[in-house]
Amino acid sequence: MSGKFKFNLYSQKILDYIKLFLVILMTVICIVICAQAFTKVSSANFYATIVCCIVLTVLEAVNAFVIKKFVAKMIFYGLDSALILTICVLTGNSFMSTIYCIVLTQCYVSIEKFKDKTILFGVSCGIFSVSFVIGCVVSNPYTDALEIVTGVLFGLLALVIDYVVTTFLLKFYKTNLELSSALKEADENRARLEEVYEELTNTKVFEERNRIAKDIHDTAGHSMTTVIMQTEVAKLLIDENPEEAKNRIISANIQARNALEQMRESVHLLAGRERKRPLKEEMEEVIAQTIDGTDVKARYDLDFIQPDAETYRFLINSLKELLSNGIRHGKATAFYVELKKQEGGLTMLVSDNGAGVNGKIVEGFGLKGLREKAEKLGGTLSLSSDEGEGFEATITLPVVKEKK
Repeated sequence: MSGKFKFNLYSQKILDYIKLFLVILMTVICIVICAQAFTKVSSANFYATIVCCIVLTVLEAVNAFVIKKFVAKMIFYGLDSALILTICVLTGNSFMSTIYCIVLTQCYVSIEKFKDKTILFGVSCGIFSVSFVIGCVVSNPYTDALEIVTGVLFGLLALVIDYVVTTFLLKFYKTNLELSSALKEADENRARLEEVYEELTNTKVFEERNRIAKDIHDTAGHSMTTVIMQTEVAKLLIDENPEEAKNRIISANIQARNALEQMRESVHLLAGRERKRPLKEEMEEVIAQTIDGTDVKARYDLDFIQPDAETYRFLINSLKELLSNGIRHGKATAFYVELKKQEGGLTMLVSDNGAGVNGKIVEGFGLKGLREKAEKLGGTLSLSSDEGEGFEATITLPVVKEKK
């Protein structure tokens, strides 16, 4: 518990009310003592008693509300003890134990450490005993010894009861304050955590929506653009070169299916329904859709790998792009697809028997996007092709994040 927190505990209103009550009680006791002294002691002693009672009450008030340091409080306590002894000598031992209990309770309330309270209690028991004996001897030299001992014992019993009860109540009160403060702090922390969690959730949702929008733009949008271009070319070639027009229409059909699949996946993601199909099955489905209704053949060798969602989507989109490119640009009629788990990563290979490339491979929009995404995921994209020898693309990713 920090010092600042302890200071706040000891500054609670209820402690000030207790101090005020003790000052008022001391004032009442002093008035009673003065009233009794009016009929029992001489005028000089009576006026001296009044002065001592007034000074004692003032010191009690100052000690309660002004003095903060322990050493200063002990000095005031010494003055209080001297005044109490003087009052006892002037008037007898009436209310001596009561006055001591009031003064000590005021000190217990103001003192923080339990050790200091215990030391004060022990010293006070000794001072009280000595003061009581002196008061008895001075005010009435013929007081019976048994009466003195009995008075001391009863007074000490009162001090013990005051110490135990006051210490217990203060401990209970301060523990209750600590618990209340801890609960309040816990509630505030929970509220702050809920706010942060809500902000993070909103940010995550916003980022996910942006990512989905980009996927739609990059993949489905690109596919639909290609479909339009292919069908436009097919319209121009349908009379002059029916076979080429047919190939264009087949390619457009594949692109349209890929775009539709991408749109479905994006809708599922927006609805919060992540696709649960294993990567192997999803790739098999993409291959089947590509060759369905065409003369294109495909072989594949796929390991069972279930990576994180981002890698999953990248591999599926890459397969679609490479199959589409092979048919559209390379006029490929056969494909080989391989997905292998390696130590610390995975490799996906897609090769075809298309026309290949004469010279340097020029990366278009699709291949450039695949390379950038692979590098973003910490992997690489390797392309190789020779004229008449087909086209081969290898994607290597360093880390496979398995789903639990």
